[in-house]
This record gives sequence, structure tokens and C-alpha cells, in this order.
Amino acid sequence: MLEHVLGDTIYFEDNVLFLLDQTLLPTLTIYLELQTPDEVVDAIKRLAVRGAMAIGIAGAYGALLGALGARTGNPAGIAIATREAIAHISASRPTARNLFWALERMEEALEQGSGDEPEALVERLHERADEIALDTIETNRALATVGQQLITEGISVLTHCNSGPLAALRYGTALGVLIEAHRLGKHIHVYADETRPLLQGSRLTAWELGTSGVPYTILPDNAAAALMKQGRVDAVMTGADRIASNGDTANKIGTYSIAVLARVHGIPFYIAAPGSTIDMACAAGADMVIEERNAEELRNCGGAQTAPRNAPAFNPAFDITPAEYIAAIVTEKGIIRPPYEKNLRVFGE
Repeated sequence: MLEHVLGDTIYFEDNVLFLLDQTLLPTLTIYLELQTPDEVVDAIKRLAVRGAMAIGIAGAYGALLGALGARTGNPAGIAIATREAIAHISASRPTARNLFWALERMEEALEQGSGDEPEALVERLHERADEIALDTIETNRALATVGQQLITEGISVLTHCNSGPLAALRYGTALGVLIEAHRLGKHIHVYADETRPLLQGSRLTAWELGTSGVPYTILPDNAAAALMKQGRVDAVMTGADRIASNGDTANKIGTYSIAVLARVHGIPFYIAAPGSTIDMACAAGADMVIEERNAEELRNCGGAQTAPRNAPAFNPAFDITPAEYIAAIVTEKGIIRPPYEKNLRVFGE
């Protein structure tokens, strides 16, 4: 079973899923204790757990909770309860590929255990959820190492949203690369966009950078162009929620704007994401479903009303950065460069 290490953002113990509630950071560090798939869905929807890989792991354990709720019954009842949980969880957020990757693996375990006795079937599902968590840890560890090829001594890197351990259990992707660079003594500096409307950059990324001792500066989203014009950004690196087979990438809203600015200013724009984020069945960004969130997130900030109560709002959670703006994609299998249609095939083999 997966051993809990103090500081992990997600862990499973005594049939309870513990999630660090990211909505309360950076002021409070409180773990939710979830015992049903419905509680997992609620945590995902309200962003108590967020980040493509983190919600994938939470989704896997949420499916396990469905099985545990029916463990006193027969194998057929356990299978029905697990599939109901998988269907419910899969509808919680539509864009992040990792959630579906994890739930597909839980479904595979369910099919492989079709002849198991109840206790063995539940144990099989538990082992698969642990496997998904451990795979995420190991791929991100490898990704952080691979990414050092792009991070040179004294570099200043702009990042957007949050892609550290909070988003991926232990290491993270883009932020994991940067934290590892600092650990190796590369004297980097990180600029973190605040990432409106929910401030994942100033609330979460800054918290993780500070905790890790990485020198950083937060800035308003609309200050990125000025920072680049002053020559203070050497590279941009962000995570991803889904990558199409042609390299088009979905990430937190505002990422596309930064990619365009980076192109104008001659700054390389990098994506860091594991193979589980790459959707080889998705041909291009136009085929991705982009989640739109509640308008109240725009009408309020920090508990204060910041717009008229009835103000119409456009609040997409993600945007698509075309492959042509992406200089390279950092993965656990190496640095992938254009042409992505050809070079991403390593993840379809």
C-alpha cells in the first residue's frame, strides 16, 4: 500500500481519503476527510483538490470509496457501485485528461477482477488506486530531472497558475522542475502570475515556492507583458491539463495570452506534463471540452463583492495554447520538440 509521507497533499488511510483543502491556503492547512464518492465530487468541483494529476488521484480513490461502500455485498454489487462512482466522478470536471486516465485504469482493474471474491475485488481496486498515485509520483520525479535540460544557472522563469506538489501529490510538473533547479543550486528566480479569478498563483504557487525556499515574485496577470519588455523573463514554463496529439495544450485560462506575449518578446514557452496528460485520441485543441465555471468566481474576490450581483460573466477555466507557440514539452520520457504530431507518438506506443 502507498505509505503516507508527511506533507503529501493526498493520502488514503483507514478507508478515508485525506485531501489538503486548497481553498484555505495559504492561511490554513486543513485536511478534508472524505468517505464517499459524493464527497470526492464536491471536493473536485469546488477546487478543494485541483490540478490535473491531483484530481486524477482523488478520482481513483473516490472510485475505491464507491467499492468500499458496497463491500459487504457480492462482487456484482461492488462492481455496480464502483461504476456508478466512476461515472459520477468523471462528470465533475471535463477538461483535465488525468482524471479520465485514472478512472479508465480503475475500470480496467474492475474488469480484471470480474472473477474475484468481494474482499479480493476491493483489494485489487485499492492496489490500483495506490499504483496510480505511485506512478504519478515517479513520473513527476523523472519529469523534474528531465526538465533541468531547459533550466540554466541564474535563469528567471515566469509561470502561470499552480503546477507544484499541490497539483500532483508530491513533486509537481512545471513548478516541480523549478523547485528541483533551486535544490540543485542553480540560483533561479520565479515570477508567479497571480492567476485570476481564484489566485492559484499568488495563493498556492507562492506558498509552495516560499516553503521550498525558491526566490520568487508575484505579479498581476496583466503585468506579464511589462515584465517581459523589461527583459526580466528568460523563459516561461507552465503545466497542462490536456495535450492533444498535435501539441495543442489546454491549461489555466490566461496561459494562451502569456504564450502569445512570449512569442512577441522572443522568449521560449515550455509546457511540463507527464504522459498521462497527453490525449493521443484528441487530434487538436478544437476537440477539447473547455470547462466554464460559476460567474460568482468573477463577481467576488477574497470574500468581497467586486462586481454587480447580476453582472454577466465569461469564466472559462482553461484556454488552448496552439502547438506553434510551444517551444518544447517536458515529459518523463524526455524533452519533446516539434513536430509534435510525430514526436508525441512515443506516448501512443
